[in-house]
Amino acid sequence: MEKGNFVDHIRIFVRSGKGGAGSVHFERNKMDAMAGPDGGNGGRGGHIKLRGNSQLWTLLHMRYHKNVLAKDGVNGSRNNRTGHDGADIVLEVPLGTVAKDMETGEQELEILEDGQEVIWIKGGRGGLGNANFATATNQTPEHAQPGELGHEGWKVLELKILADVGLVGFPNAGKSTLLSVLSAAKPKIADYAFTTLTPQLGIVSYRDNKSFCMADLPGIIEGAAEGRGLGHRFLRHIERNAALLLLVPADSEDHRKEYEILMNELQEYNPELLDKNIVLAISKSEMLDDELKREIAKLLPTEVPHVFVSSLANQGLVALKDELWRALTVTNNS
Repeated sequence: MEKGNFVDHIRIFVRSGKGGAGSVHFERNKMDAMAGPDGGNGGRGGHIKLRGNSQLWTLLHMRYHKNVLAKDGVNGSRNNRTGHDGADIVLEVPLGTVAKDMETGEQELEILEDGQEVIWIKGGRGGLGNANFATATNQTPEHAQPGELGHEGWKVLELKILADVGLVGFPNAGKSTLLSVLSAAKPKIADYAFTTLTPQLGIVSYRDNKSFCMADLPGIIEGAAEGRGLGHRFLRHIERNAALLLLVPADSEDHRKEYEILMNELQEYNPELLDKNIVLAISKSEMLDDELKREIAKLLPTEVPHVFVSSLANQGLVALKDELWRALTVTNNS
């Protein structure tokens, strides 16, 4: 998903450093022309590491690191001198970054904390010098180990937004407007579908100086789990949300059906998403009178708390924050 400066998926080629070779050398001095083996070990090849940086929110900077090649280790030398290790490469990434092998799709690691530093691609080990192979029966070994090769391949870095609450709904359900009212975020808002093409984050203030982070995510469509529309790139971001806020607009033709479609898309993508605490909000409810609200409420699922809200009329927002805080508290204490 890419729009402007937001990049949440990138492919790069990585290669860690080769280990330096061990040295074959024999000490020579005035007293003994062949005093014994003193070949040193080779240095380790450079690692490629990932480090979490809470000041980053996109993988945009990784565009300029399409080929990440660490330095090789230096060969060992005489007098049992070990070669220098190859310089490590440290790639700083936003929190929520997942590293995968491009060929197998296997997840290799994830970065969740600021300052967390993990070796991603290990450098090759340095070879042992001939001093390591001297024995009582072979006091002049003529061999040493070569350094191990580094590891290389195409990898994928994916960003999964870290937020407490994820806003889920069809395009133009009012998610961006709601986020802008609840927080200081300034997402793009317009009266047409797919206004939001990239995730937007906002901090929502709550009682007693508490707060939580809410993410306005690109609108879901039926078939998103199969990759239609923004598909998997949208759904990936809600995997880390502690709670989900499903938004169904008041002018929907069938509120229950729209809710069920949203739930089905979540289940098709990852059934574990349904284990999260979910709150349902009927947005744009300024167009409803009390009688209509009661009629709609009868059709809504009883197992999910619901709130009628209006971002324009500032209605139901306190009750919504109460429900979301309750959902987060239950999630965090479970």
